[in-house]
Formats: sequence, C-alpha cells, structure tokens
Amino acid sequence: MICLGIESTAHTFGVGIVNEKKVLANVKESYTTESGGMNPIEVSRAHEKIYKKVIDLALSEANLLLSDIDIVSYSRGPGFGTCLKVAMKAVEEIGKPFVGVNHCVSHLEVGKFATKAKDPVLLYASGANTQVIAYEGKKYRVFGETLDMGVGNFIDSFARYMGLGFPGGPKISILSEESDKEFIKLPYVVKGMDVSFSGLLTNLKQKYDSRNYKKGNLAYSMQETTFAMLLEVAERAMAHCDKKELLLGGGVACNKRLQEMAKKMCEERGAKCFIPPNELMLDNGAMIAVSGLYHYKKGRKEKLEIRPYERTDDVKVD
Repeated sequence: MICLGIESTAHTFGVGIVNEKKVLANVKESYTTESGGMNPIEVSRAHEKIYKKVIDLALSEANLLLSDIDIVSYSRGPGFGTCLKVAMKAVEEIGKPFVGVNHCVSHLEVGKFATKAKDPVLLYASGANTQVIAYEGKKYRVFGETLDMGVGNFIDSFARYMGLGFPGGPKISILSEESDKEFIKLPYVVKGMDVSFSGLLTNLKQKYDSRNYKKGNLAYSMQETTFAMLLEVAERAMAHCDKKELLLGGGVACNKRLQEMAKKMCEERGAKCFIPPNELMLDNGAMIAVSGLYHYKKGRKEKLEIRPYERTDDVKVD
C-alpha cells in the first residue's frame, strides 16, 4: 500500500510518499522571512501558490503517478487553521481515500519507522510544540510539556530580537559554536515535569539590551540552559515509565548540541538514544504519510476536517 502524506501545520508545506518499508519521496517548501515572525494568513497564501507543484515534485521523485497512490493522509492539527485548510483542499482535489492524522503523534511514529526504537519516550521539541510523550495505557500520553511557549518559538523570538530573522534556530546554533563558550547564568525553569520559557526569554532580552554580554555567549548559554531543562524532564519521564529508549523529534532536535547532551544522558542511565535523519525530524510530509498508513490500516475512517487545537493525548491509537 502506498500513502501520500501532506504536511501544512505551519511554515512548511511538505508532501511525502511511503510504502510499508521505506520513504519513496519527501519534498517540501518552507516559508521564511528576513525579519519578524510568521503571519498565518501570509503563510497559507504562500502554501496556496506552491501546493500543486510540491505534490507533482513528490510524485516525480517517487517515479509514480497519482493513480498509483492508494490513500492520502494529511495533518489535521494542531496548527494554524488557515494553513491546515490548504492540505484539506489538496486532499479534496486528489479524491482518494483519506485519513487525517495528528502532527505531534506523526513525529513519534516516523521516528520509530526510521530507527530501531520500539517503545521510546519522545522528546518532541519544535516551534510551537514542546512535549515529552510516551505510549502508556493504549494512548500516547504527555508526561511533560511547556507551560507557555514552544522551545522553537522561544529560540526564534530571541533570534528575531537580536535581528537574526526567521528561522532563528540554525543561526543561534552557529553563534553558539563560534562563541567563547563563556557560560552566563540564566533562569532555569522546570516545574515538576513541565518547563517554562517566557521568563528566560525576558531575562535574555534584558541581558542583550545591557550590552554587557556578547551575542555568541548569550546564544551558547541559552542553548545549554534550555536543553538541560528539556533533558531533565525527558529523563524523569523515562524513569517514571521505566523505558530504556529516548527518541528525538521536531525541528529543534536537529541541533547538534541537543543531540550530544541527549546521547550523554542516555549513556549515563544505560539507555539507547535514537535520532532520525534531520529531514524526518523537521516538519515533513513523509511523517504524515507514515502515520496515515498506520492509522488507515487500523480501520480509522473519519470526516474531512481540521483540528487546530488537537492535543497529543486526544488521539486514539488502539
């Protein structure tokens, strides 16, 4: 069975094609700005202009025709409503059997598809979402999450404040690598199993405005503090669920320093750390196709709709 998946929750419009064994195609285009953030209406207009082209490119990469596709899956949420509607429109036009899937759950399912992870805790670190997820009691459950903003949005916000543009994560990473690596003490906010970034962002802005700190050292210290917070919560979830596998997912998880710290934590507790290829951790259509294939085989047939505020633990698995 061949599934074509469409991702359009935020700045990325992606189309992936998979079968039960491998990814056949994974094509995407992403909305970027030189300054400022994302306006959902502007992003959806950008998706509208390119969605047919991206679908055609994915079919070409897979060396398939639309008639070869058995089912279509799409990200129904969470995400920007205006952007989600572009995927829904594409599904209607294709006219194949379809299934809507959860964006967050798809990150976990494509990670398991791409690695040898069997029953991991997922540290899902992306722009709008920051969650620690594990399968327990026939559901994907959230054992920890952000109390305010997603870690990627937090990083992007500080990058924009320093005039680096969007997306800011890769630029912050480069600044950190090129810095003196002088650690600056910052607020470390872990509350039980949850994290918070708003106070940390305010403190970083204040330090930047003071002109007493180098940009690179602020970027370095922000990464060290933020990633330690995320991995503390992930490690607690692993202990609570008695799991021996950690899986990384989401665009922020492409950060090399976060990967180094995750591997070190797992090594110290005798666990395995699984890191999918970057193209499968970033928002992409292949993850939607993998999730769609799984849920369609389970016999799920739902109406064509979007769910902009759907939570991970709202999703039926078994």
